[in-house]
Amino acid sequence: MEFSGRIKQLVKKYGKVAVGVHISVSCASVAGLYVAINNNVDVEAVFRRFGMSPGVAVGGEASPAPAPGPAARDEALRDAALPPRPSDAPQEGPERPPRNRTMELVASSGGALTLALLCNKALLPVRIPITIALTPPIARALSRWRLVKS
Repeated sequence: MEFSGRIKQLVKKYGKVAVGVHISVSCASVAGLYVAINNNVDVEAVFRRFGMSPGVAVGGEASPAPAPGPAARDEALRDAALPPRPSDAPQEGPERPPRNRTMELVASSGGALTLALLCNKALLPVRIPITIALTPPIARALSRWRLVKS
């Protein structure tokens, strides 16, 4: 059965329980993402580890970057033949920590909650199957406890 058909069937069969389960899963997702972002977890690196790319641009950079064309490759080869510029030389001093784009986004986009909501939106393809899997057992448990009609 098609994915959207399964969702419609789930809502038709379980109604308010399905909506409640989905809202609960979403709230848990937002809360977990918010805690992770506030604890300086690099969310973009976690997404990449699971094969997902948020594709959010920061400071003019886009993720993922497009492949360079022939003109860019020719320019890179031409630059490789030139002697290094003083600005290209390694600089002495304290080593900088790796760049955490998540914290840059938090600083520029209005806070950790905003970024948690955006990441939650990106995780919709993960949340829907969780909702589909959890709704029937939760509906059975609620009907056993006589909180909803079966």
